[in-house]
Amino acid sequence: DSSSSRIVTHPRALSEPADERSDIVWLDDPRATNADMVGAKAAHLSRLAQRHCIPPGFCLTADAHLTREFGGTVGANLRSAIARAYEQLAARCGSDSPAVAVRSSAIDEDGPHASFAGQHETYLNIRGVESICDAVERCWASAQTEQVLAYRRRHNLPIDQIRIAVLIQLLVPADVSAVLFSINPVTCARDEMVLTASWGLGESIAGGTVTPDMWTICKADGAILREQIASKQRMTVSMLGGVREIDVPRLMRAQPSLEPDRVREIATLGITLERHVGWPVDLELALAAGRLYLLQCRPITTLPRLLSN
Repeated sequence: DSSSSRIVTHPRALSEPADERSDIVWLDDPRATNADMVGAKAAHLSRLAQRHCIPPGFCLTADAHLTREFGGTVGANLRSAIARAYEQLAARCGSDSPAVAVRSSAIDEDGPHASFAGQHETYLNIRGVESICDAVERCWASAQTEQVLAYRRRHNLPIDQIRIAVLIQLLVPADVSAVLFSINPVTCARDEMVLTASWGLGESIAGGTVTPDMWTICKADGAILREQIASKQRMTVSMLGGVREIDVPRLMRAQPSLEPDRVREIATLGITLERHVGWPVDLELALAAGRLYLLQCRPITTLPRLLSN
């Protein structure tokens, strides 16, 4: 499988002409900037896809969720559309069966007051149409869990007629995963950024099962103010049919996951994106084969609460 070395950012070159009634929208289709169609998570990425290194992918619209078959299953027509899109993605990246990430993208997710971080499901290293359809159905089902419904109630969001899109995106086989906050999320210092990183896919960082490396960076000049290199014990890696967490090889545990030049590159990206979108950003990134990929860009929704204390 050569997908890791042939990740590209503009899949529409091989896609079919846009169909206004389609339940499939590619990330670099102008329609994918419409959060009411594909959810804020996908819409944020779509707006940045022409300027930044974002893995290619396509979205199942919220309308596809509303018209799903009884019991929440992917119907025959949508399954055929997914198969065609997956075939186009495979052709684009030069792999017969490329690994993808399947992520929920609720219509009111990643907004200015509720990010839904960690609420909806994400499935990594999924291959083949049947497995993708199964992951889509599980993403749909995750919108109705008691945890998500409780989150929606806390944020005064509707719990009836929840509309959820699904983003299906080429999986970056990350050597290192990183998260950047463009202002300090602990102190709310707007002149500081905080970057964390660790080995492998980002699930170990998101799940809190690894203590990552951490850098505090001066926003004015990119200088590294503080560096904390952790003993990174666990990492998430791809396995057949998904991912699993393993021990980090002993010799890698105390090694910095990012070099100083890479830290500064990520800091520069954070400043650029904050200026572009107009709000403090929470970024998810992946480093693979020496190339940096932007996986997610969302508002830091905890700031109003922190600043009001």
